[in-house]
Parts: sequence; C-alpha cells; structure tokens
Amino acid sequence: MMSIASEKKSYLQLHAAVLLFGFAAILGDLISLSATVLVWWRLLITIGSLAILVNIVMHWRNTPKSYLIQWAGIGVLVSLHWIAFFASIKLANASVALVCLATASVFTSIFEPLFNRIRPKLQEILLALLVIPCMILIVSDLDVMLLKGVWAGLASAALLSLFGVLNKKLVHHGEPMFITFIELSAGWLLIGILLFLFGGPQLVLFPQELDWIYLTLLALGCTTFGYVLVLHALKNLSAFTTMLAFNLEPVYGMVLAYFLLDDASQLSWSFYLGGVFILALIFFHGYLQHRKSPGNS
Repeated sequence: MMSIASEKKSYLQLHAAVLLFGFAAILGDLISLSATVLVWWRLLITIGSLAILVNIVMHWRNTPKSYLIQWAGIGVLVSLHWIAFFASIKLANASVALVCLATASVFTSIFEPLFNRIRPKLQEILLALLVIPCMILIVSDLDVMLLKGVWAGLASAALLSLFGVLNKKLVHHGEPMFITFIELSAGWLLIGILLFLFGGPQLVLFPQELDWIYLTLLALGCTTFGYVLVLHALKNLSAFTTMLAFNLEPVYGMVLAYFLLDDASQLSWSFYLGGVFILALIFFHGYLQHRKSPGNS
C-alpha cells in the first residue's frame, strides 16, 4: 500500500513537472529564434539527453519495425504541435498560446470517437459547443494583430490532441522514454529537412547570446526533467489526478506570463474571463469523468 509520504512526493513531482511545462511558454517568448528553428534545437538537445538515459541499441533491436515507423509518424505530429505553439507565442504572446492550448480536451472529444470508432459522448459534445462562446469572448476585444496567434494556438491544441489520441494506442508497446526518443528524433529529422529545403539565406539558425541558456533550460528542464518527473509520479497517482494536474499547465503558464512578461498590457479583461471559463469547463468535465469511472459512482 502506498504511504502518505510517497503520495505527497508524487504530487509534488507531478505539479513540479506541470509548472516546468508551463514555464516552457515563457522561455519560448524569450528565445529570439523563429518557432521552427527553436523547436529544431529543442528536439536536438532533448534527444541528446534521452540518449544518455535510455539504452537505445537494446530497445531498437527488440522493437518490431512496424512500431518504430508508427512512433516516428506520431513524432511528426508532436513536433508540428510545438512549432504551432511557439508560433502562437511569436505571433501573439504566451498567454494567448496557453489559453488556446487549454482547448486540446475539446479537440480530443472530436478525435477520440473518430479514430477509435466509438459513439461520441453527449457531455463532450456539449463541452465543445460551450467552448465556442468562450473563444468568442477571448477574441472579442483582442488586437487584430494577435489573431494569427490565436489560429496558430488552436492548431497547436488540435495537433496535441491528435498526438495524444494516436499515441495512447501505441504507448504500451515499448519503454516510454525510448518511444519518446524515436518520436522526437523523427520530428527533428523532418524539421531539419524542411529547414534545409525552405529555410532560405535569411534564416537565423544559430542561437544568439542568452538563447543558448534559454534553449538548454527549455530542453533539459522543461522537457527531459519534466518528463522524468511525470514518469515517477505516475507510479503512485491515478489517471484522473494526472489529467487534472495537466489541465493546470495553462494556469501556471498564464500566471508566470502575467508577472514575468508584458502580456497583461496587450490583453483585456474579456480575454482572461474567457480563459477562466474554458479552464472551468475543462475541470468540470474532468470531475464528471471521475464520477462516472468505476469505483466512484
């Protein structure tokens, strides 16, 4: 039986990881590179750290090639998600990107029945419909110059949701950190090819001054270390607790952005009110799911 001390430690590990994930938006705003180049470097540094933590050769030999190919394809999705997320930050700001990211659960309510061939759930359809007026409230008083960031943020949320739905089917067929290594390596390779073909002579490829520090913190702190913390926490916590904590990522990120960046000067009360409504809907949906799960009825 899990001790109270172990449970508290797992809670701390999980929320520390979510806080680190939320801090990624702050670092993305501070890094001067374009979104695509930023993600390329983030992936490269993260892959290097995972290669130290995982026996790549052993897992590669013991894994069917069909799984490697499928993981690689899914890795492209998560890489495109990161590009869209950081593009949202560059086109608008960190708070806009994080609020849009909170809609990932809504996209999941659409993608999960579609890809798993199951009947859509009424409460999830209602959730998706209720988010629409919240998004209207968010953009109603938003500077027109920031609207491109909203679209990029919604694309980021949709890609994250699609990645989660597809990855869920395959994550049990291998060691999680090795799967992550394959996924991120595939994404890094694809982005590298795209940069080579379409980057152009004006593209800045190498980080400048503080960018190196921010990128290292982003890759090692907000990605590798955060992921390791989550893996340790999952050993002692329920799926509901974990899901609820991940919903706090936009909250943590927006609080950090409010104090560390200049986001508040660009946003109105309607933006924050719409964001609060979306987060409230997501948490309420999680509560209902928990009530309907076995042992909680």
